[in-house]
This record gives sequence, C-alpha cells and structure tokens, in this order.
Amino acid sequence: MYCMPECGIENLPHDAILSFEEILETIRFAAKNGVNKVRITGGEPLVRKGIVNLVREIAGIPEIKDLGMTTNGILLSRFASELKEAGLKRVNISLDTTDPERYRTITRLGDINEVFAGIAAAKAAGMEPIKINCVVKKNADEPDARLVKAYCKENGLQARFIKEMNLETGQFSVVEGGDGGHCASCNRMRLTANGDLKPCLFTDLAYNIRQMGIEDAYLAAIQNKPACGSINQKNQFSNIGG
Repeated sequence: MYCMPECGIENLPHDAILSFEEILETIRFAAKNGVNKVRITGGEPLVRKGIVNLVREIAGIPEIKDLGMTTNGILLSRFASELKEAGLKRVNISLDTTDPERYRTITRLGDINEVFAGIAAAKAAGMEPIKINCVVKKNADEPDARLVKAYCKENGLQARFIKEMNLETGQFSVVEGGDGGHCASCNRMRLTANGDLKPCLFTDLAYNIRQMGIEDAYLAAIQNKPACGSINQKNQFSNIGG
C-alpha cells in the first residue's frame, strides 16, 4: 500500500506551479499534434482552486475526445455534478481498502465515508466508467483487495489492481483489470505540476516547458520516449503522481 509519508511532503512554492494558462497551452499544442486523450491527476486535483474551470477549458478543445480524472474521492461529492457538466467523462478513484480503520491508517487521516459519498455522486452524475484503483503488495487475493473487489461487484464499479511500484528499483507490472504497465503499447506522457514533460515515469528523463518552451519540450519527450521503463532516481510518486 502507498501510505502517506508520516512527515508529509514538501510543498512547491506557488510560482513554481504551472498556471492553468500554461497547462491549457501545452494541451492545445499536444492536441494539434495527435493527442486526443487527457487525464487530470495529482497529487489530488480536486484541491486545486478553479479545477472545474480547467476541466471545462480542456473539454472545449475540439481534438480532445476523452477527458478523465484520477482522484482520492474525498472531495468528489462536492464537485461530481459540476465536473460532469463541465465535460469530465469518467473518473478513477484510489481505494486500497474498504475497511475504515485500515483506510485511516493508509491515508493518515482520511474518512472512507467521504470516498463512498464521492463514488455515489459520480454515479448519480452519470460518469462512466467509474474505475477503482487498488494498490496491492503482490496480487488481488490479499484481504484488502478482496474487500475492494466485493465492493466494486456490489456497486457496478470496475476494479483495477496495481502492484506496488518502486521508481528507484524499476519495479512495476501490468495492471490487473486495466491497460497500464504495457510498455510496448504505451504512448503516454506526464506533465508535472512544475512543468516537466516526462515520457515515462520510470526514467529520469524530463523536459521542462518553461525552460525549453512547449514545442521543444514536447518534441524531446516524444523523440526520447524509452522502449521500456527502467529506473527513476530523481523523483518520488509524491511529486510526479502515480
């Protein structure tokens, strides 16, 4: 399980974080060059002020046909209806257990009932599909994973089991119930909060849109995308997302 570090995480200064205008300019350039699918992730995207407006702007880019979000679900009940109306099509919700005490231990402070409320709100808003991301140590037969699997079956949700990854050792695997982890077919890039375009999470390669300009950073990320992930010794999942 990915427990939140007890010491917390280092916050970026405000001016180091991309503005919505920079994010949108990057997506518009990517959309003009073949990208038609965007996923907003984090960290936790729903803590960003104005997130509904960002979703609306991305959804308004003609070339973008699929717009999703990965969230911990804590704030989703407040935003689900607005996000759907703004153009968000679907959500992935991180949930490593359905046991309230285990959930509190993993997240340090989370109330699992807020996640359940968020899932219900997403269903009511008509988001489809709703996928549940569950991190496992070895496989989906672990006790917490079995609880998540049963919950998803009861509530018409899609369960995805993701084996715990390690950037420094290059430990990753194919997602059970999803399409992640297939290096041969991967065409994804990650734009981080500070403007790095990463062609793969499991590499130290990064091309910053502020330092290089969007076009040069984008082309460098495309041209240098590795055939397979290896190791990343410069980042943690807490600062590049999962």
